Amino acid sequence: MTIAVVIILLLVIAVYAFMHQPSFGKLPSGKRLERIHNSPNYREGSFQNIHNTPTLEEGQSYTKVMREFFFNKDKRNIPKTTLPSQKTNLFTLKPDENILVWFGHSSYFIQVDGKKILVDPVLSGHASPVSFTTKSYTGTDVYTPDEFPEIDYLFISHDHWDHLDYKTVTRLKVKKIITGLGTAAHFERWGFDPAMIIEKDWNEEARLDEGFYVHIFSGRHFSGRGFSRNQSIWVSFVLITPAMKLFLGGDSGYDTHFADIGKAYGPFDLAILECGQYNHYWKYIHMMPEETAQAAVDLQAKVLLPVHWAKFSLGLHSWDEPIIRVTQAAKEKNLPVIHPMIGEMVNLNHPVAGIRWWEGID
Repeated sequence: MTIAVVIILLLVIAVYAFMHQPSFGKLPSGKRLERIHNSPNYREGSFQNIHNTPTLEEGQSYTKVMREFFFNKDKRNIPKTTLPSQKTNLFTLKPDENILVWFGHSSYFIQVDGKKILVDPVLSGHASPVSFTTKSYTGTDVYTPDEFPEIDYLFISHDHWDHLDYKTVTRLKVKKIITGLGTAAHFERWGFDPAMIIEKDWNEEARLDEGFYVHIFSGRHFSGRGFSRNQSIWVSFVLITPAMKLFLGGDSGYDTHFADIGKAYGPFDLAILECGQYNHYWKYIHMMPEETAQAAVDLQAKVLLPVHWAKFSLGLHSWDEPIIRVTQAAKEKNLPVIHPMIGEMVNLNHPVAGIRWWEGID
């Protein structure tokens, strides 16, 4: 009995020590917590979605989902070969070039009107608290944080491990961080100056520089890096620059907010929306690819860039199913889609689809 108690105590201590590593960040406290408690989107001890959003589909259980996750994934859930890529030197870009470079999943770099922008960068090779789980596909780690110039605006949509990576952001040179209410607590623990962080609630806005404005809106998702859920808010961004209007979407299930944003701020030159890691089990928090195409239409997007695929397997589907389904759905809606390979430079002034690089890869 004594030995069992000691073992349990040691396990508790080990878990406590593990979850207090810097990478887990920090829960909001002090004035930030007061602001959160006063948010119209914070009720019953956590942030809430606009509409009721069950974590799982009605009638499903975590036991069943975990069984499916470990024993019933598609045989092509992870590519068997190295994915192709290109390498763009981000230090040699001309100031007047408006370009985008995607790094797989939801990480991408934008230069527009002379400003360098980075969104949800995860470049450490994994999207979890431990390096041997949720590993990136072979060939997708083309860039390291040292290969980025100083970033004017770092956008973080929410604090999940596949969108906010401690090893990446702590190695970057950044002037401003824009994120949702509560997420700044992580950055402050990691040594970032609070003065450089802009954290906003839904339906708030900020002037970044002359001619650059960001409006923060909802998604349909959740947040959390540990056991505590929804203590920071998940967001999408409307970025307005002198030349362009961009929608930077984080993770989201399909809902009415896309049409609302489209009516208020559309049309968009480009909408960047998630299209992967979906399943009917968790259909309320991640869109199906066909819903991604519809969300782009709702936003009145001129062009769609589908992301949240081709780097990590967080769903049960084959690795390339998201892009196959979303391009077909977009074709049926006459919606232009760009699908660059990792590292390929896209001209934002004249974005074109390019080759279907995933075809023929097992």
